[in-house]
Amino acid sequence: MASDFVASGSRARVSPGMLLARQDRITVWALPGSYLIVLGMGFIFTFYDIFDINVSFIQTCLQIVPKCTPPVASESIGIPTLLNLVGYVIGALALTSIADRFGRRNTMLLTLAITGLGALYSGLSGDIINFNISRFVTGIGIGADLAIVNTYIGEMAPSVGRARFTSLIFINSALGAFLGIWLGLLLTTPPAPFPLGLPFASAGPHFEGIGWRLMYFIATGLCIIGILARTLLPESSRWLVSTGQTEKADVIVRRMEEIASRKQTLPEVTREVSVHQEKQMGYGEIFSNPIYVRRMLLLLVMWLLAYVTVYTIGAGFTSVLTSLGYPPPEAGLIAAIGVFGFITCAIVASIFGESLERKYWLPIGAAITLIGGILIALAGQATSPHDIPWGAFIGALIVFFGFNIWVPMTYAWSAENFPTRARVTGFGLVDGIGHIGGGFGLVAIAPLLPHIGPLFSFLLIAGFLIVAAIIAQFGVNTRGKQLEDVSP
Repeated sequence: MASDFVASGSRARVSPGMLLARQDRITVWALPGSYLIVLGMGFIFTFYDIFDINVSFIQTCLQIVPKCTPPVASESIGIPTLLNLVGYVIGALALTSIADRFGRRNTMLLTLAITGLGALYSGLSGDIINFNISRFVTGIGIGADLAIVNTYIGEMAPSVGRARFTSLIFINSALGAFLGIWLGLLLTTPPAPFPLGLPFASAGPHFEGIGWRLMYFIATGLCIIGILARTLLPESSRWLVSTGQTEKADVIVRRMEEIASRKQTLPEVTREVSVHQEKQMGYGEIFSNPIYVRRMLLLLVMWLLAYVTVYTIGAGFTSVLTSLGYPPPEAGLIAAIGVFGFITCAIVASIFGESLERKYWLPIGAAITLIGGILIALAGQATSPHDIPWGAFIGALIVFFGFNIWVPMTYAWSAENFPTRARVTGFGLVDGIGHIGGGFGLVAIAPLLPHIGPLFSFLLIAGFLIVAAIIAQFGVNTRGKQLEDVSP
């Protein structure tokens, strides 16, 4: 419980460097296991929100966009997605600096509250203008939340397992995507015989226009549960040390040592960690240091390009397939089958995430995404209930595996590239502004796809991730290193 991490009396002042050295000798997850679930709940909502629009937006468009039809829905999905990502950027830039100045835990409560209000607004929207505004508000919360949660995991996980535990929690992202896509298929598409759709889908004459609203009301409920659960979390011990609150940090580390000692024999501390306790934090720290400026620019360009691929598929896959001639129920079903590839990749990442340097996962993901896209393009679509599009199903599984397999390791890598006093700000800066690439993909790239055909469409979509993977290879190595050694 959170009360285990509250100081109960004064102790002699603890050396900051010795305190972090004590934490870094721990090689297991040294917080209650339930905290992994609590942190993962934020990922569930974030990726539920990203993927729920994938299938459900066609019904949303038909309801609130004048003269919208399924084949042209891809032309309308760009603006709400772009505004969502603009909000993401604003949230990542504005609220992450609050987390660096005032702490991770309480800021995580604020970000999830903003996200929940945005989701409720989406479900109540009566026209496209209000829907667009609601997506903007939701993005503000999500942009900051993702940065803070990933930073918190990196600061509290052992040095030898930052990518592994980020990947383990990333499994919840796959579950969120699964819920978003499959509920969208169930609630917002009309029933159709398999494989042309889902026979028990509910968007018939008596449920027309309601399903997409339920999608956002469910999201609101997830946020409320997440806020209540996050009150259990302690503050980041590394952040407390960086701000001179070593007594509070000592209480947390002592509790971590107690939990860890049940799982491993703790070695003796052989050296103190070099600790910087400076007044300058956040953007001032990053932009005044040439090392962090270079890292920021490299990661920013990488994320900008990579998110073109991620959001064109993650948020727009169903609309993209529909624009290429697939009926909406079949397009939604292909996306729903593909999400099982996402779940598989999250499990694989949690097992093998520490096997390679973070940056090596990007070319692996890019190559797999390209192969899956080519399979979909060559497979074509079903023409009858007896014609199962195995090629499209398999291709979708491979695509969803590929464009997600590198993400948790790169989350960990992005946080590792910045010092504790500016870590959330740095992550929010590169990941937040990087999401503009996702909006570009849906506003500028998606409308071109019907004119260039399936094969060139998927080559173009994967191409952005390929270039991002090349750029990433110029970044620093961080695997297994202490955070203060990588980013002093």
